[in-house]
Amino acid sequence: MASIFMSRRLPDIAIKMLEKEHDLEIYEGDAPPSKEEIIAGVKGKDALICLLTDPIDKEVIDASPSLKIIANYAVGYDNIDVEYATKKGIVVTNTPGVLTETVADLTWALMLSIARRICEGDEFMRQGKFKGWAPLLMLGGDIHGKTLGIIGAGRIGRAVARRAIGFNMRVIYYSRHRNEEIEKECNAKYVGFDELLRQADFISLHVPLTKETYHMIGWEELNKMKRTAYLINTARGKCVDEEALYRALKEGIIAGAALDVFENEPHVHDGLKKLKNVVITPHIGSASLETRTKMAEMVAENVLAALKGERAPNCVNCEIYES
Repeated sequence: MASIFMSRRLPDIAIKMLEKEHDLEIYEGDAPPSKEEIIAGVKGKDALICLLTDPIDKEVIDASPSLKIIANYAVGYDNIDVEYATKKGIVVTNTPGVLTETVADLTWALMLSIARRICEGDEFMRQGKFKGWAPLLMLGGDIHGKTLGIIGAGRIGRAVARRAIGFNMRVIYYSRHRNEEIEKECNAKYVGFDELLRQADFISLHVPLTKETYHMIGWEELNKMKRTAYLINTARGKCVDEEALYRALKEGIIAGAALDVFENEPHVHDGLKKLKNVVITPHIGSASLETRTKMAEMVAENVLAALKGERAPNCVNCEIYES
C-alpha cells in the first residue's frame, strides 16, 4: 500500500478510487496550501496530486525520495518543473481533452457577457436604476457577422471556432503551425499574428504558457487592435500584460476584455476590478460538475497506474518509460 498527498479536496470519485488501494492524505485548508505546506504534505509520500496553482519545483520534488508520480488536476502543467521530475524518474500527468468543450462554453459566455454588457446590466438592475426601455440604454456590440480571431488552434481553440459557425462569424486564426482541421471544419483562415490583431473584432487566447507566449499581448499588441475589439482570455493569465491591458481599457484603446485567468492569480489587478468594460471570473473555465468529476477520475487513474508500475494514461513526460 502506497501513500498519496492530495493538495486540495477533489470530487469524491477520486477519493473513493484512491482510498480503496492506498493511504490518502488530503490538505483541507480553505485557501490554497503554501509551498511549505505542500512540502510538509508530500514528505514520505509515493504520489502527489496537485493543482495548477501549486508550485511544484525542485524543493517540493526533493521532499520525498519515494515520489513516483506528480498528477496535475489540470490540462496545463507549467506549474511543475517537468524537466527535473523527469531527471528524477518521476512520472508527470495531466487531464487533457475532457475539459475542451467546457472551457469553450465559458469562452463564449465571456464573449457574450462583455459584448452585450450582461454583468453591467445585472448590476444596473440590482441597484434599482432601471426606469424603463430607452434607445441608448446599455448599448453593446454585435457578435453575429463579426470576425473572431483565435490565437492557438489546439483542442479548445477549435472548439471555440466551431461555435462561431452558429453566429455566422468569419474565423481567422494564428498558431505556431497551420491546422487543416480548423480550416476545414470552420472555414477558418490562417493569418499572421499582426494581421489577426488588426482584423479581429474578438480575440480569444488558447495557448499554453511558454517563454514565447509570456506577455504575448502587451501595449504594442493592444494598440494594433481595433478600438471596437474585445480580448477574451481563458488560457493563462501571464500571456497578457495586465498593466498594459488596464491602460488600454481605461484609455479606450480597445472596447473591452473578459478574463478568467490572471497574471498574478489569485490577485487581480486593482485597476481592472474598477473598470466597467471588463468581465472577470474566478478561473472557472472547467468548472462544470461533469467535467471536474471526470478530471478527478482521470487523476485517480493516472496515480493508480503509476503506483502499479504501469504506464500512466496521461503522461506528459513519457520519455521516462524509454530510459
